[in-house]
Amino acid sequence: MSSPPPPSGRPPRRAASVRAASYDESLVDNALEAYLGNSPSRRIRRLRRLSPEERQRETETEALIALSLGFPIDELLPAEEAVLAAPDAAAPNDYIVVRNHILASWRADPRVPLPRARVLETVAATYDHLVAAAHGFLTREGHVNFGVSPAFPASPPPDAPEGPAASVLVVGAGLAGLAAARQLLRFGLRVLVLEGRARPGGRVYTARLGDGQAAVELGGSVITGIHANPLGVLARQLGIPLHKVRDRCPLYYPDGRTVGTRLDRVITLVFNTLLDHATKLREALKEAAEGISLGEGIERLRRLYSVAKTEEEREVLDWHLANLEFSNAGCLSELSLAHWDQDDQFEMGGDHCFLAGGNSRLVHALCDGVPVLYEKTVKRIEHGVDGVSITVEGGQVFQADMALCTVPLGVLKSGSIQFEPELPQSKLGAIQRLGFGLLNKVAMVFPSVFWDEDIDTFGCLNKDSSKRGEFFLFYSYHTVSGGAVLIALVAGEAALDFEKVDPVVTLHRVLAILRGIYGPKGVTVPDPIQSACTRWGSDPFCCGSYSHIRVGSSGTDYDILAESVSDDHLFFAGEATNRAYPATMHGALLSGLREAARIFRASQSRVNSDPKKYALQRSPRPTDGILEDLFAEPDLEFGRFSFVSSSMTPDDPQSLGLLRITLWKDLLLGPVGDQKDQEPAAEKAANHEAFHLYATIFRQQADQLQLAGDDDQARLGLLCKDLCVKLMGYDNTCDVGNSLILSIVSTQKARKRLQSAKKFRS
Repeated sequence: MSSPPPPSGRPPRRAASVRAASYDESLVDNALEAYLGNSPSRRIRRLRRLSPEERQRETETEALIALSLGFPIDELLPAEEAVLAAPDAAAPNDYIVVRNHILASWRADPRVPLPRARVLETVAATYDHLVAAAHGFLTREGHVNFGVSPAFPASPPPDAPEGPAASVLVVGAGLAGLAAARQLLRFGLRVLVLEGRARPGGRVYTARLGDGQAAVELGGSVITGIHANPLGVLARQLGIPLHKVRDRCPLYYPDGRTVGTRLDRVITLVFNTLLDHATKLREALKEAAEGISLGEGIERLRRLYSVAKTEEEREVLDWHLANLEFSNAGCLSELSLAHWDQDDQFEMGGDHCFLAGGNSRLVHALCDGVPVLYEKTVKRIEHGVDGVSITVEGGQVFQADMALCTVPLGVLKSGSIQFEPELPQSKLGAIQRLGFGLLNKVAMVFPSVFWDEDIDTFGCLNKDSSKRGEFFLFYSYHTVSGGAVLIALVAGEAALDFEKVDPVVTLHRVLAILRGIYGPKGVTVPDPIQSACTRWGSDPFCCGSYSHIRVGSSGTDYDILAESVSDDHLFFAGEATNRAYPATMHGALLSGLREAARIFRASQSRVNSDPKKYALQRSPRPTDGILEDLFAEPDLEFGRFSFVSSSMTPDDPQSLGLLRITLWKDLLLGPVGDQKDQEPAAEKAANHEAFHLYATIFRQQADQLQLAGDDDQARLGLLCKDLCVKLMGYDNTCDVGNSLILSIVSTQKARKRLQSAKKFRS
């Protein structure tokens, strides 16, 4: 049977005959602990007792882990050379061993930070300078100490030095934008995210269908290759189980017959052979291959070798070609023969997995603590050496020192955002040359599972080659969604026509196919409880699904799209800026971490060159009265104390929030002899006015204050003396706590939307 491609992300382009064993997180943990030890002290003792042979084996194991993370075994990354002294860069072997050790050590348990001090305990003192260089580089570049566990909040670590910092506006709250914003907040920068939709996630969208019981992926829906995948790290940090997409994928004719094993294997071999010969063809044609499409090359080869001649053979081959168009979100007639698979060498190993409960769990975790303003459609980005100015629909303007644009390639192609000055011609050329294709879905929630529960995918052939991508593949999410969910995929030319058809007509077509498959087997296919059809091509916030290399383009265009402009004031991220991992969710996430590092380096350079300028922060200050609105419905209230949390789960003890203390002037002034009674009425009223002091604390500290008794004065002493918390007035709070305030505002709005949705469903 054909091997199933993972949904909505880059599926395997060739039908694999042998697949890796099922991913087991515990096995990886055990393997890592076997050579690292399961506690710092045990690991230290074991490392010191290792024989030369054991140490060599351990070094080789760590090198393999580093290799799986994209690091070369025996050389430096170009960016690493800059952090090393000349002698170390010239002979980098010791540094590489230290770097690999740090990578492997953190991946052993990414739920907690790996401080440099812990690494120093496991490495000889001779190499302390290499530990400092490697640990700083890996942390800054987002290779270690990143994520969404409570140990990695969207704020600087407690021991981080305070000082002037630049401000950054992030356009887009997809995976790239959220990953970058979260990382920049940890670096201590001022960050605000502007999102055009009323929700985060962008092209990653988990809808709740079937009375809200079933999680349905309408966008990106799979972790493609679990080994070294940063999305797998986030899942581990959150404790979310993964389900391996099972290999068996039966193919059916429209009348319900199953494609025979022999025919399936023969055409699978034909398909893979055609791709192999396409590779040889482009090598022979050299530069002439630049102007030929993959579809044209495959069809010429098919005719040359006279394969897939019968109707049945052609239908099965068409299914594989539709699968290829699905993997690239584009028609084969558009894909470049010369470069369509340039990223194959970087594909992450391991199984493809579904995330239990939907990918929105990762999105919401990334959002936690990040200030996001929703329904802010960006219309204009002005950029220059003096900073950036972003205008949203309605005329509101936001200013900052730098900006990160993470909008999809389709939006850049549409021209809906005006850049002033215009982007460089090289970048405009890359935007025009790269392809941005389409994949659509019909998602259905049924009363029960009527299909084979032991499979996650099955395919259906089409007699019409021009419609080969129409409902060619079905994905079952019943193992992870909380309901009997089935999703039909529409790829290639069919995906373009799909958006013109009424959803009711579309649903009837899908049900007819399902009844054609299962009816002859005596299985009744019921009407779905609820269904949804995507229209990603018509969505103005993406204008398509994901990128591919079109005829005339190459992988270099991804690099050009990733380049910053205006002397490092305007940056770009997103899957279409990641040459190694385009068209994937992890590619988007990694691009966000990449740009966060670049922005941080640029900000450090500017702050060091002109600290006075950056001491006066340019990030948007909260509007007047915002703190009053913030505490209208506090999460916690006791005595004169009120607390509001920045987390969607306000009871989380590690959630950061804002504490307000209500005081009166006369309580601080106190009585002064008999003058108090003779005080003018107006002055007495003024002295009895309420005013507020504020502090940034965790929910756990707020709970401590509440449990400290009913004496507010004792609580104040506990806060200032025992917890060493600094109190601030209104102005200071707005300046210092700007990012936190905006994050709380965003969280409170999100909670209200969630409550409204629940009331609506009930």
